[in-house]
Amino acid sequence: MLEAVSAGTISVEAALGHLRSEARLGFAQLDLERRHRTAAAEVVYGAGKSAAQIAVLLRTLHGAGQLGLATRVDPDKAREVVQILKDEGDDLAEFSHLEEARMLRWGTPPPPQGRVAVVCAGTSDLPVAAEAAAVLEALGDRVERYDDIGIAGIHRLFSRIEAISSARVVVVVAGMDGALPGVVGGLVSAPVIAVPTSVGYGASFHGLAALLTMLNSCAPGIGVVNIDNGFGAAMLAHRINRAAR
Repeated sequence: MLEAVSAGTISVEAALGHLRSEARLGFAQLDLERRHRTAAAEVVYGAGKSAAQIAVLLRTLHGAGQLGLATRVDPDKAREVVQILKDEGDDLAEFSHLEEARMLRWGTPPPPQGRVAVVCAGTSDLPVAAEAAAVLEALGDRVERYDDIGIAGIHRLFSRIEAISSARVVVVVAGMDGALPGVVGGLVSAPVIAVPTSVGYGASFHGLAALLTMLNSCAPGIGVVNIDNGFGAAMLAHRINRAAR
């Protein structure tokens, strides 16, 4: 592209248009215009990608002035990505490894606005709740975490329900029987986004039982995302929170 500009076969404006809309990397094509269409840059799904590929994708996003975010990156692969970037001379002053959320972030999130409550039923559900919270924070949402307040000790929920109910959106993460979102949905007026997790014993069917419970909840105002999809819940919550600003 730079050679074409230098040779005069393409204008600077046309070149900028191509560079802004898409980055062709051989193994991937990054959508650099997504943040202008949807208010959120493209996010790298790290599972199944090599450390070298993730490094290139994050570098491209960061180099384009966008927040680089990669989800589902296990600790070993995350350390490998960091080492690759260091070896290639990248400035990692704004780089973070969010280990609990299994994420990598390159760049500084915008100032937080609004309020999103992320409610987690049990400690085993924490990775999914952490993913949702980290994505929200990266997008500029003010997040409040409420961990380990499942219905097996429902008094823990009641002692926090006033604070939870004042949020613009509530993300509820639960496995096992998946009953927590229905309880929360009957106590708050804000939209509730339910996230079933694959946590549970044999009859939980790797989260299918929780998913069906949430889909069949009689509490109104609940939307349900896929099993373990903290990222999807965060993106939906961000759009709701942003629309209310």
